Amino acid sequence: MNKTDVNKGSDDYSVRSVVMEMKNITLRFGGVVAIKEISFDILEGEIRAIIGPNGAGKSSMLNVISGFYSPQEGEIWFRGEKRPWLKPYQVARQGIARTFQNIALFEGMSVLDNVMTGRLTHMNSNIFSQALWKGQSEREEVENRDHAERVIDFLEIQHIRKTPVSRLPYGLKKRVELARALVSEPSLLLLDEPMAGMNVEEKEDMSRFILDVNDEFGTTIALIEHDMGVVMDLSDRVVVMDYGRKIGDGAPDEVRNNQDVIDAYLGVSHD
Repeated sequence: MNKTDVNKGSDDYSVRSVVMEMKNITLRFGGVVAIKEISFDILEGEIRAIIGPNGAGKSSMLNVISGFYSPQEGEIWFRGEKRPWLKPYQVARQGIARTFQNIALFEGMSVLDNVMTGRLTHMNSNIFSQALWKGQSEREEVENRDHAERVIDFLEIQHIRKTPVSRLPYGLKKRVELARALVSEPSLLLLDEPMAGMNVEEKEDMSRFILDVNDEFGTTIALIEHDMGVVMDLSDRVVVMDYGRKIGDGAPDEVRNNQDVIDAYLGVSHD
């Protein structure tokens, strides 16, 4: 399935609302500038790719969005309001979920239990109620379990739902991590290299699931990915980073033909 073929030329981005806007974001680690004065937005319902060579600052940008890093300069606007610098759990409560470049699952727990951890932001009962498993806590547990099972079915991992994560191959672990993020019902889903290390068949499966999440759930997605074929097929718009700067932003075809982008990927420098 190719999103470019389906949607390009038919979507009017001028009528879509802005979910998130990054304004002049600058992030430093000591004397190292990881991100320098970058601005871009993410629109409702789109798949927004962030690409660039290794060391471009892509994961740092995702960490800024998700609250792991606090930039020294710039502003983040979320759904029309300036967002204060929040901790990751506070960002998650806003409806923003993410996966990680390096898989971050609980290896000794089952697939179902790992997925269930994604429902923590939906658990409001107190510790006493949870210990007795009565009233609100019981209702929450049943509701959260039902939602987790629906996501497991959606991602076609029913057959491994009780399997410890440590026994799974790499590609299925990536799918479990997607399930854990998706079960929180995010309005904005951040995917950090969701297909890194996968073979062709696994990439095709993951591409299909990403498109299905975007289409069937209406989830807005921002993703980092190195496979340019995947990026150009899946994305509505692409922002390109190189050495912490933005060097391109637009539709996949525009970015593909941008000379600065071509040079960055070929390692060409200009005096």
